Parts: sequence; structure tokens; C-alpha cells
Amino acid sequence: MSEQRKYRQFTPEQKAEIVLAAGPLTAAKVIAETAGVARFRSEACFAMHAGVAPIPVSSGRSDRYRLSRGGNRQLNAALHRIAITQLRLSGPGQSYYQRRRAQGDGTGEAVRALKRRIARAVYQRLRAALPPADTVHTAAA
Repeated sequence: MSEQRKYRQFTPEQKAEIVLAAGPLTAAKVIAETAGVARFRSEACFAMHAGVAPIPVSSGRSDRYRLSRGGNRQLNAALHRIAITQLRLSGPGQSYYQRRRAQGDGTGEAVRALKRRIARAVYQRLRAALPPADTVHTAAA
């Protein structure tokens, strides 16, 4: 199924709720690349699939994390576009980024944390948009 068809299945209210600070193409890309949020057991699995789960790279006394280079690069790029858009607009994304910078994170680490936070919000909104389990019909084999 194409990205546009998957995106059309949601009502306009659901589309706006699913991805904040994203245009219709980015929202469609997130929905299509997720390919059914029900297949992920947790938001951590979704973040790993999206390539925004933090990878520890600590050495000695330093505790650092880097962004995963694996995962779905298209989904990661869509989440990155959302993060950059949220940084440009005043709101919770920008305030979170500034709070992380004030805590001593570098620019890259603060953006990584923001992308992880966005992935968590997208996962929760996609899960909330799912129909109840008892109304889902599967094809008989």
C-alpha cells in the first residue's frame, strides 16, 4: 500500500494528532515507514527501529550516548525533519532542547534526545489511533 493510501485511512484530526510540527508528507512518511505500529512491543523497540535509540559510548568516567546508525533511515530522516522544525518554532521542543543544552549537552546530543522524545510521542499517538483489538478482522487462511 502506498504512503498516501495509508495516510488517507486516518481522519484529519488523527493526522494532526499523530505527528506534531510535521507537514502532510512527513506525517505520511512516518505512518508508511512504521508499517503498522502494532508490530512493536514497546516504544523502545519503535525507537530502535527508527534509529533514534541511544547507544552508550561511555569510556572511563564519561557517560555519553550517541545516535544509532542503524534502523530505518527514512523514518529517522522524517523524525529529524520534525525535530528541526520544532527547534525553529517556539514550543515544547525548543524548550526541551534549550534545557538539555543548559544541562551541558552538546548540540548533537541535545538533538538526539529531542528525536528520541519525538519518537516516543509519535509511537504513543500511533498506538492511540489503533482500533480496539476486538474490532480488527484478519483474513482466514
